[in-house]
This record gives sequence, C-alpha cells and structure tokens, in this order.
Amino acid sequence: MRLNVFNIVNDSILMGLQMEFRVKDLSLAPQGRKQIEWARRNMPVLDLIRREFEKSKPLKGVRIAAVLHVTKETAVLVETLKAGGAEVWLAASNPLSTQDDVAAALAEEGINVFAWRGETTDEYFWAIGKVASSEPNVVIDDGGDLHAYLHEKLPNIAERVWGGTEETTTGVIRLKAMERSGVLKYPVIAVNNALTKYLFDNRYGTGQSTIDGILRATNTLLAGKVVVVAGYGWVGRGIAMRARGMGARVIVTEVDPIKALEAVMDGFEVMPMKEAAKIGDIFITATGNIDVITAEHFELMKDGAMLANAGHFNVEVSVSDLEKIAVSKREVRPCVTEYTLRNGKKLYLLGEGRLVNLVCAEGHPSEVMDMSFANQALSVKYIVENRGKLERKVYNVPIEIDRMVAELKLRSMNISIDTLTEKQVKYLQSWKI
Repeated sequence: MRLNVFNIVNDSILMGLQMEFRVKDLSLAPQGRKQIEWARRNMPVLDLIRREFEKSKPLKGVRIAAVLHVTKETAVLVETLKAGGAEVWLAASNPLSTQDDVAAALAEEGINVFAWRGETTDEYFWAIGKVASSEPNVVIDDGGDLHAYLHEKLPNIAERVWGGTEETTTGVIRLKAMERSGVLKYPVIAVNNALTKYLFDNRYGTGQSTIDGILRATNTLLAGKVVVVAGYGWVGRGIAMRARGMGARVIVTEVDPIKALEAVMDGFEVMPMKEAAKIGDIFITATGNIDVITAEHFELMKDGAMLANAGHFNVEVSVSDLEKIAVSKREVRPCVTEYTLRNGKKLYLLGEGRLVNLVCAEGHPSEVMDMSFANQALSVKYIVENRGKLERKVYNVPIEIDRMVAELKLRSMNISIDTLTEKQVKYLQSWKI
C-alpha cells in the first residue's frame, strides 16, 4: 500500500489555510470524482441544501471535525458543508470502510482528510486524533469514537466545542451514558433518532446493503437458507424483511420481550441464540452489544455456517473466541475467512466481523443516505445558529427539520400529499364535544 502525505498551501484557493491529508493514493482522485458525481445525482435533497448553503453561507468560518464512513455519499455531505463556508476535517469511522478513490478526490478538493482502507488500530485513532486536534467548533460522529476521544484525550478542546451530532445507534447509546454520568461537555443532536433517518436508513438502507455485502462476499443463494438475525431493532427489522424477501427462512433472536413479540407478530420464528446456532446457515448480528455470538454458539453451528455483522463495531461476533477454538484459518475469498475447528467443522467469517455492508460492499444506497445526511447538514446549521443556547445533553433532531427533509424527499420523487384544511386543524386542536 502506498500512502501519500501532502501539505498544500494555496492562498487564492484555500483562503490562506494550510491543508493536510493522508490518503492511500492521490492518483485515484479522478475515479473518486465520478463516484461522488454518481452519488450526488441520487441525493436530490442534499443537493438542494447545498445550493441554498452556497447562497447563504450559514457555516462561514466554522471548523467541523467529522468521523464518518468515507464513502461517495459522505463526500456529498462534506461538499455541502464546504459550500456553506465550513472548513472540514475528516477521518474514517471504520478501518475498512473507506473508499480510497473518494478519499483521494476529497483531498484534491481541499478537504483535510485522513482515511484509507486497511488502517491499523493505531492508525485509526491517529486519524481521529488529527481531526480532533483541529480545535473544531462542531463535531460530526458515527459511532461515538470522536466524541469519546475529545472527552478523554482533549478535554480542553472539548470544552470549547459548540455542539455535535451523532449518526448511529451505537454512538447515541454512548452519548446518553456520558450525559447520565454528567461528563458530556457540549450539546449533541442525535441524528440517528430522526424519523427520516432510522425509519429509512436503518431499516431500508441497512436491510438492503447488508444483504448486498453478504452476496458480494459469498455469491451464496439465500432462498431456502436459514438466516438468523440477532436483534430486532430497526436495523434487524430491515435485514429480516429483506432476507425473507429473498426466500430465506428467518429466525430472530432478542433479549427485549417487546421486540421479540413484535418479531413473532411479524411472522418470524423467535428463539435463543443457543437454539438458533444449531440450525442457522447465515448469522447476522445487529444489536450494538458485545459477545452476541461466542464460542458456545460456534461449537453448536453446522459445518459451513457464515457469520456476518451489521452493528457498528466488530464486537458482536466474538472473533477472539473464534481464533481461540480454531486450529487453522485462511482467506478463501476476498472478505471471507475460513476457520477450521478441532472437529473439522468450518465456519466462515465475513469482513473480519466488521460492518459487512461497508467492508464487503458500498454501504447504503445514495437515495437513503440523502435523508440521513440532509439531517446532518441542517442539524449542523441549527447548532451554529443556536450556539450557547443549548444545554450539555443529547437532543433529538428538531421536528421541523425532520418534516422538512421528508417534504423535500417527497418533492424530489414527484409525490404530492394532502394538506389539512383550516376546519380540520381547528378540529384536531379542540377537546370539546
């Protein structure tokens, strides 16, 4: 792997700022620009916001530190923030999710980007440290590592942050824990909790892209197979729905009785993982928790079972347990590692147990990320406009932003809906008989 480290200074283009980046290969930039163009044409809501940002410059002089999956869709968000006047520093939220051609294209556009596919753990946190050290005004995160880094390693910088956003369920859980502990140093908007995010991104985006990642990695036939989905949150719902649509028999495992009951009512089989382990062909974790599938489950699995993870971190399928009980391992296909157990049984781990949709495929389709990143851009604008007015806690996306994103998305799809009459509005606001 060839790494390029450049420092560029161009007063006329970069407004006197010294730009830094570290990417795999800058020569990949032309292909990256084509990928970004493809994403942009399928993200009409964010494109509308970018055009408005270009006119009004609501982020002029604002420094933004972002840790996100460096994909073509993220590039469209970054370009939108830049169009609004922001200076953006970007690192990857997963060591294996970066699209190197996109990272190169962003570097050429003057973005301080530190990301390449295949980062070591040390390199991953080095890159996060680079963007955290930029002394940002606003922080955008996916998973919570940037928020945690600022609080643990750079508390003096964290104290000066105006506010932040969080893209995913795992990160929101971590931030809520920080709020409860009284250590959160700035307000954070949980973009993940927006209706126009989790109802679509988590369910339809992850549902489709997870299946896409598994199929690209294995070229297996889903029809007739037993697919075990661990977790029935919005991500698990989407995966279960799409797997069933491909002809699989789907089993759901859960720890929450309400979600388990919902899965039953949706027509899925529900059972403990110990039972599902004996009959599953493909296992997909989507819980956001640690040790969902461990050695006790591996030992029960059928020869040839496949293991995939759709949660943010690579902690749900216990890779360390798999390493301990295996007598050998080898890569049999790109993104597919074969583990041979003592009894000769073989298990197949996809994407090293990391996000299968981003490691083995391209992540969510652009159309669904359009809404998620529209929420991000408008939430950043909201933080800037309300600087000093928000408490140090986790907020939901303001409902007016949520509704605006939905309305713009419908308009981009040429879909019209009814509106309430004045009489209907009055009726809904009245309590009298």
